Amino acid sequence: MKYRISRGRLAGLAAALVLAGCASTQGIAPEAQLRQPPVPEASSQDVPAVSAQWWREFGDAQLDALVEQALHDNPGLGVARARLRRAQAAGDLARTANQPQFSATADVTRERFSENGLAPPPLGGSSRNEATLQVQASWELDFFGRNEAALQAALGSARAAAADVAAARVVLASNVARTYFELLRVQEQLAVAERTLQQREEQLRLVRQRVAAGLDTNLELRQSEGALPDARQQLEALREQALVTRNALAALVGTTELPPLAQLPAIASLRGGTSLPALPADLLGRRPDVAAARARVEAATQEVREARAEFYPSVNLVAFAGLTSLGLGNLIDTGSRQWGVGPAVRLPIFQQDRLRANLRGRTADVDAAIESYNGAVLEAIREAADAVASLQSLARQQHEQRQAQQAAEDAYDIAVQRYRAGLGTFLNVLSAETSLLAQRRLGVDLAARVLEARVALFRALGGGATEDTTVAAH
Repeated sequence: MKYRISRGRLAGLAAALVLAGCASTQGIAPEAQLRQPPVPEASSQDVPAVSAQWWREFGDAQLDALVEQALHDNPGLGVARARLRRAQAAGDLARTANQPQFSATADVTRERFSENGLAPPPLGGSSRNEATLQVQASWELDFFGRNEAALQAALGSARAAAADVAAARVVLASNVARTYFELLRVQEQLAVAERTLQQREEQLRLVRQRVAAGLDTNLELRQSEGALPDARQQLEALREQALVTRNALAALVGTTELPPLAQLPAIASLRGGTSLPALPADLLGRRPDVAAARARVEAATQEVREARAEFYPSVNLVAFAGLTSLGLGNLIDTGSRQWGVGPAVRLPIFQQDRLRANLRGRTADVDAAIESYNGAVLEAIREAADAVASLQSLARQQHEQRQAQQAAEDAYDIAVQRYRAGLGTFLNVLSAETSLLAQRRLGVDLAARVLEARVALFRALGGGATEDTTVAAH
């Protein structure tokens, strides 16, 4: 008899599998393809690994303190850390699906039984206490890997969130450094503008003396007087830019207590480094944003596995044991014992449209994740190549600019000497001064661009993030 019952149950399970198989996954698969990134040619001068505290290479203690404070206090980075904790909790939750689940209940109900119901008098028409004390257990048998796929998808999402934290750290540190260098640039431009104003005030005094002596006309006097408002306007515009940049830096760092402009170092005192001629072959392994995109592809692929497993039955083993009685006094009697055990099978019958629609959605998520990864790969290669190209070009530009500035300095000195000797006009002085100031401003801008390009290269090479720091980012 037991043999016939066992065969019947097996036949029932086989029939359930056949019915479940009516929902087909045919024709539903991801369409996007992972691109193979272009690998730079090998070079004996490959870029070394970037330090996790790359900003210290500039040799500025104030920059070091600002970056460290931003990494500790910035709200945006705090949001990324919170998302990581949320993803890790989801992974812990998914892990419990493969484990037996236990629960316990205890309840007491006061109930009046109907006189015309199933229970005859004296129970019918009376009010009694009904009590239950019970322990339940269930265990889902993951025959088709649905729970395992859900767990791997959750773990992949957690890895992506960890990489997002590492990427956010890199972006934040680079933004702090770039804004700080912009503040240094504006400070030096302010110094040039203030020197310009002083020169023009000195020239106005000289022109007035020459007019009083009959050596110049009112034309030179009006030209000199008109140059002052222009210099003051440029100076005020730079002061505004300095305040705006300072506010941006304060927002990144998360404080308003920034060093005053007078205490900021000169750009020339910072170590700008040199251009790097080659890209590392393992560039993509150093980029946390690329690692996050790849982890999302893996998570989305596991979600497709989970969606496919939903086409098959789920089997749970359910058991309970406890006590139940009418009246509290009988609850702990041996006759109040009850128990039960057996399988619970969920069959996805007549759900083909819902299951296929869900699977199509999950495969579309895979396609989107793959294309996002492809885009991240191409962007990583472009950013690194642009940073190296900029550094190499800026080195050449600085070489030419230094020569041009020296020539402008000499020309200005000659023009002033000729004007004082009465051999040249004031227009020659203004023209020479305009060229000189333009070269000074250009020199400051190029020095700042070198620092910013260096930051861009550190960011393009992953900002010192590694697989270990990405996984442990929190």
